[in-house]
Amino acid sequence: MTLFPEMVERTLGESIIGRAQTAGIIEVKCHNIRDFSTDKHRKTDDTPYGGGMGMVMTCQPIYDCYMHVKSEIPQGNKTRVIYMSPKGRIFNHAIARELAEYDNLIFLCGHYEGVDQRVLDEIVDEDISIGDYVLTGGELPACIIIDAVSRLKEGVLADSECYENESHASGILEYPQYTKPRIFLDREVPEILLSGDHAKIDRWRLEQAVEITRQRRPDLLEIHPEIEESLKPKPKKNKK
Repeated sequence: MTLFPEMVERTLGESIIGRAQTAGIIEVKCHNIRDFSTDKHRKTDDTPYGGGMGMVMTCQPIYDCYMHVKSEIPQGNKTRVIYMSPKGRIFNHAIARELAEYDNLIFLCGHYEGVDQRVLDEIVDEDISIGDYVLTGGELPACIIIDAVSRLKEGVLADSECYENESHASGILEYPQYTKPRIFLDREVPEILLSGDHAKIDRWRLEQAVEITRQRRPDLLEIHPEIEESLKPKPKKNKK
């Protein structure tokens, strides 16, 4: 639910998410809130009570848009309504996995100085933020969440390993990747990756991932100490 559907359609109509829509694996529908305004000028905002700068999105067009969206969802579908807001819980991979369990996600994208609290209280299940900063609207944050959630759905990516072994999905940051040519600007691909020894390659990748995480996000290693622990040599058993 947005005032700028073309912005969302253009963003999500390309690349992997665009192909997933074409294949019918996921469906993204954009509903223009302005189409539901009863104002003769299709107005969707007004000045705030109590004074202040800017304009606030009004209840009626949002509520009627929501009721229309809701009418299109089959009864019994597991649905969640999300308002994109810097006041919400910070989005991460765990939340993406959580949202991927729903049949339908409804996103309300605010603009201007925000949305009348009464309609938020009436229709929204939760607020979600993509970070501690403020954007001009909720469309880009909604696109980010739709992308992150969609790629977890079966068939969107070619193989589950494409998302299970990436940064944050595994609990830590991802190891560095390399491709041809073997030498670029005098920088060579690490020799271990050319060895053909997949056990050693897997261990090297895990070591690299742990080291990168230690340098950039040590908090993740505190949450998942078992990953670093797995690299330590196992004590040898005493032979009788």
